[in-house]
Amino acid sequence: MKPLDTSIYSNEFKDRLDSLKKYIARFTKGQDLFETAVPNMSLFCVSEPNMPACLIYEPCLCMAAQGAKRVILAGETYTYDSGRYLIASVDLPAMAQVANASKAKPYYGFKLRLDPREIAQVMLESGAGVGGAPDQPERGIAIGELTFPLLDAVCRLVSLLDSPSDIPILSPLVQKEIIYRLLSGPQGYRLRQLATAGSSTSRMAKAIGFLKGNFEEKVKIEELAGLAKMSVSAFHKHFKEMTAMSPLQYQKLLRLQEARRLMLSGDIDVATAAYQVGYESATQFNREYKRLFGESPRRDVYRQRLAV
Repeated sequence: MKPLDTSIYSNEFKDRLDSLKKYIARFTKGQDLFETAVPNMSLFCVSEPNMPACLIYEPCLCMAAQGAKRVILAGETYTYDSGRYLIASVDLPAMAQVANASKAKPYYGFKLRLDPREIAQVMLESGAGVGGAPDQPERGIAIGELTFPLLDAVCRLVSLLDSPSDIPILSPLVQKEIIYRLLSGPQGYRLRQLATAGSSTSRMAKAIGFLKGNFEEKVKIEELAGLAKMSVSAFHKHFKEMTAMSPLQYQKLLRLQEARRLMLSGDIDVATAAYQVGYESATQFNREYKRLFGESPRRDVYRQRLAV
């Protein structure tokens, strides 16, 4: 990705970015992850580049006040920094890592989870849903250029942590403004499609949600296509366009990520974890786990625990 020309930033933009950086530094107090009192909002502080971690990117807005983060979806790389934001419109299993950070200049991150119902409400109130791109299958993740109005709204949302009594009243208003800024921007059509009943994105999101909630079961493609109200061939095409993988590959990633979580968080052996997430063959589980994480389950879990 070509570096952004920061010379085009106004002094006002730089000042606001510096304020956001200071807010995140103060509120996180060095914590990697800080779940805030503001609904749907998380803050991050990471002092060095880290190893890729498996995450589920639900519909959300992600920004970096300082440093950079890299998200890898089925071999495709999306990088965002202090001049770009990342937006996800459906649930996506991906690998993510902080790519630029140091003790002197930590990575300061912001994440806001987006509710399709709130997006639809903003569309109704503002008219931001009128027009836009045609209803065609699109990747469920994208990078956009950060603007001052969006940065300003995010900074004001984070600043509410200084006034806890204001959060219940002002947080919903500022979050609506953030959604409006996104809807009004070049990537807004992704959110409009998610929140529009009957669009290909909303129908795919329903099928993806079902797959995510039942990944340990044998799910028939015909059943998923039926949920999306598509033919099997159209469903396959739309699913791959949106997630960069097939439904079976998506299910496999969910299973492997959950197995890793189970082994790391509890006293569960490899065979038990494999069985609980839907694998019938331990050999197949070990082979696919190593292909994704680069090591056998036992070795990977041992190394992860040593790193904590």
